[in-house]
Amino acid sequence: MQDQTNNSSVKNYDTSTLTDEELAKKAQEELNMEEDMEEANEVFNSLFSTRRPKDASAGLSSATKSIGKGVLAGAVSLVAQPIAGAQQEGAKGFFKGLATGVASAVALPLTGVAIGAYQVARGVGNQGEANKAAKQGMQWDDVKREWYFYYLNKEFEEVENWYKQQKEDGNETSSGNPSEKKVKDREFYDLLGVSTNATSGEIKKAYYKEARKVHPDKCPDDPDAATKFQALGQAYQILSDEQSRANYDKNGKPENENQDDMMNSIDTTVFFNVMFGSTLVEPYVGELWIASVADLMMKDMAKQGDMSESELAEALTGKAEKNSMESKMKQKMREIKIAMYLREKVQRYVDGTIAGDDFGAEIQIEACKIADGSFGTTFLNIIGFQLEVEAEEYIGFQKSLFDGYKAQAKKNASATQTNFKITGAAIKAVSAGRKVYTEVEKSKEAVNQANANGVQKSKQELEAEQAMLAAQKLEENLPTILELAWAINTRDIKNTLRSACKKLFADANATMEQRLKRAQAIKIIGKELLEIGKLVGASKDELNTTEAIKARAEVAVMTTMAKAQGQEVDEKDTEELIKQQRKMAAERDSAHQAAQQQVPPS
Repeated sequence: MQDQTNNSSVKNYDTSTLTDEELAKKAQEELNMEEDMEEANEVFNSLFSTRRPKDASAGLSSATKSIGKGVLAGAVSLVAQPIAGAQQEGAKGFFKGLATGVASAVALPLTGVAIGAYQVARGVGNQGEANKAAKQGMQWDDVKREWYFYYLNKEFEEVENWYKQQKEDGNETSSGNPSEKKVKDREFYDLLGVSTNATSGEIKKAYYKEARKVHPDKCPDDPDAATKFQALGQAYQILSDEQSRANYDKNGKPENENQDDMMNSIDTTVFFNVMFGSTLVEPYVGELWIASVADLMMKDMAKQGDMSESELAEALTGKAEKNSMESKMKQKMREIKIAMYLREKVQRYVDGTIAGDDFGAEIQIEACKIADGSFGTTFLNIIGFQLEVEAEEYIGFQKSLFDGYKAQAKKNASATQTNFKITGAAIKAVSAGRKVYTEVEKSKEAVNQANANGVQKSKQELEAEQAMLAAQKLEENLPTILELAWAINTRDIKNTLRSACKKLFADANATMEQRLKRAQAIKIIGKELLEIGKLVGASKDELNTTEAIKARAEVAVMTTMAKAQGQEVDEKDTEELIKQQRKMAAERDSAHQAAQQQVPPS
């Protein structure tokens, strides 16, 4: 008797009388059948929603999708099958396809209805578990389709471990000596007194230690102190960035040690903090998305500088997934750190050591300081609104569904408005870019005409004139570009705070009562920030003028360069520098206008 527990592909028939060729054929048929079944299952699962629903509402949603997809797929089949049949077998194939299409047009919607009814029943059956899980403060895992307790500290550790693993993978070398790796030049390592295999943390500690020894302020009697400090800063600048360090290890010191080398390692976080005045609100917003993207782009460009076209194509092909994961983890860490900052900030209110009025008064003082900075009221309005509405939504759903949905609708309306602003600002920016391009092209045509008339200019002169024209036109459109940047920043900050608040309120290290108090404290913070923002008013118009934007950009570059050399520059310093730059620019413009108004000598 044949073994019924046999799991091989060849089964359910007597194989004793089959030849080897027939046995192989039977086995292949079984495999083909299994593959067809797997493919059919994939199509079925992609067409109909059969995943476990979270609750009755999710079951109803799943049913609606299944019915809708079934009706749509049936209609498509009714049209497509006869056409496909006609292409293959002419009129005969058309009628075959029509019969199949009609059958599909009936069967697929009915299947969708059946699956929908099944999903509704499953959702209703899971509602009790969902109610119990919600009362316990559990979260729903959309991937595993199960309830779980979320822990903020645990997620922080997981992301930290991911970064550590990435660093360990990046530090692996083929050198037989684990403490040293072979590099083309050791000068920068020797200046800092570290191993060629030193970690980024060890390099940073070594730099701070050596910088204190040779800083010009600490060594007034050493005439070479400034030179030593500058050399030390360059060594740290190169070795602290993974891309420039890899290039140094491979090729040695750069040949052109000038300002361009410093710009290659520009810290985009510092630049955008100055550009948008976000230093005071950094604990609330973290590193702006626009800074993070610019940082990744600059690193990629630096690494790809010496690549051939084929190598660049390969790097970009494999880079997309890595950068996607790196960006995802960076954003997740940003949200976690903001959630942990807010958790610490509201803890005194949660444990009852400070009353609500006193807590609100502290937030008012903080809000007034933020309002004094550039774009301070803009940040107050964005952050204040989002914190308040996130808290209102959480508190609302804990107390009454109506209040929860009301806050949710308010939040969704704000998100839609932000998206419209981004679209409008993007259209303006594209239009401005086209105008710049058109002006430059017109200048080229004018030059060509001048050349045709006998007025000859060198290639360098022509390129310089076109570059100056392009720069001039871009400067005229700086407010439009800044408007788009702010629209993007607004959506980025709102989305980040939404995720951070969700983590804060879902943290299972706190009881449900403590989570509710966290939300109440967040609502106080949002309310006070928003009120001060509205009281002070919108950001002053002069902050958005071409001159003001140019001044901020120039100071942002100077500040970034100074910090790359180890100098300390705080918020007050940058704001003072911006005022000075604007004053100098105004004086230059006045002098230029006065010169133009003078009557030329006869």
